[in-house]
Amino acid sequence: MRIQHLKRTWLVVLLALNSTLNGEASRPEGAKETLQQVPKGAMPALGRPTESTDTVPLFDFDTYFLGKWTFEWSMPESPLGPAGPYTGTTVVSKVDGRFYEAVTEGEGPSGNFKVRELIAFHKENKVLARQVTDSRGFSYMQFGPVGGDLGGIYNIHFDSAPFTVNGKSVRVRHVMHLLSPLNYRVASAISVDGGPYTNLGTPWWRKNP
Repeated sequence: MRIQHLKRTWLVVLLALNSTLNGEASRPEGAKETLQQVPKGAMPALGRPTESTDTVPLFDFDTYFLGKWTFEWSMPESPLGPAGPYTGTTVVSKVDGRFYEAVTEGEGPSGNFKVRELIAFHKENKVLARQVTDSRGFSYMQFGPVGGDLGGIYNIHFDSAPFTVNGKSVRVRHVMHLLSPLNYRVASAISVDGGPYTNLGTPWWRKNP
């Protein structure tokens, strides 16, 4: 019985190995390299469960953000614009040192628009600041901390200074949930004339491979 059990075990192993080798052989040329280019999370593989004493790695802005993204945003009506779907692209590039630029070109219910962001990131202090200029006639500055956990998920909490849009005093708040190397969502809220913050939608950004 023991010999028969060992024979069955080795047969399963050989069949699995043969299937793996056949899969590698049938994979189109260059496919393996493409898979290896998919970015990984910021948390390194430890080969063991994480512990409370493990250190969360500093957020790597370059690895995560640089490149081209597409976004979708279902926005309610507000002083910033009419309600409806907003879609477009965002390209993030490095300017120099700790400075970056993000250029968004989008389309919404009132037509095309363009947003330019100048971003400053202090990695060791875990803080970000950005000056946002929108072609729809307003600009604002935001500042906020970067937080993370041992699961490799990071969050950026942006609050803006008050700014004026169409005669209204406005503040916006964005909480960016960086859920994976290829997509993140932004919980957005707006305060008008000192009132309570209300939901401004939760858009998704997805990175182009």
